[in-house]
Amino acid sequence: MGHKKIALIAHDRKKLDLAFFVRDNLDIFRHEQLVATASTGQTLKEKTGLEVELVAHGPEGGDLMIGAMIAAGQVEAVIFFRDPLTAQPHEPDVSALLRVCDVHNVPLATNLGTATAIVDWLEDRNVESSARNNG
Repeated sequence: MGHKKIALIAHDRKKLDLAFFVRDNLDIFRHEQLVATASTGQTLKEKTGLEVELVAHGPEGGDLMIGAMIAAGQVEAVIFFRDPLTAQPHEPDVSALLRVCDVHNVPLATNLGTATAIVDWLEDRNVESSARNNG
C-alpha cells in the first residue's frame, strides 16, 4: 500500500451511487486506504466488503475531519458524490472541504465523470509503481 488515503463522501441520496461506483472499481479500491464519513463508510462496508476508516457523520463534523486530514497531507484524492438538488444543512462544512482541496492541490471528484478520472489516475499510478518495483 504505502499510499495516502482516498476519502469517500456522499450525500444521503448519493450513497448507493458511490457504493456501486466503488464496487464497479473494486480492483482499484481494494489496494487503497479508504476513509469516509460515518454513514457513507458504513454503506461502503456493507455493499463492498472493503475496510474503511470511519470519521464522524458529515453534519457532525466528518467533512471537517477529512478536511483536517487533507491539510495534514494524509489524503491524496477525494471522491464526494454531492446531491446538487438538495440543500445541505452543513453546506459551510462542505465549502470548507472543497476549499482545503483547492489549497492543498488534492484532486476532488464531485460526480461520476470526475470520479472515473480519479480512478483512471489511481490505476495508472498503481501500474507505474508495480513496474518500478518489478523492474
